[in-house]
Amino acid sequence: MSSTIHINKRGNLTLPMPFRKMLGLEKGGVVMAEPSEQGVLLKPAVEFPIEIYSDSRVAEFDAADAALENHLARKRRNR
Repeated sequence: MSSTIHINKRGNLTLPMPFRKMLGLEKGGVVMAEPSEQGVLLKPAVEFPIEIYSDSRVAEFDAADAALENHLARKRRNR
């Protein structure tokens, strides 16, 4: 299957519906684009959110860990 796709002035292109259905792509879907010997290879992809922790966020985790450890230590002593 082949199709001509036009690229607009912003550099966007739209994959035809048959291609999107074949690849299982829906609105908001993500694809990886890789250069290849034949041109550009598009593959379905998945995104995972990541969080870069600030020092204050790490301190929150440390405080929660300490509180949990204290709670578990009390439970062990009360057995």
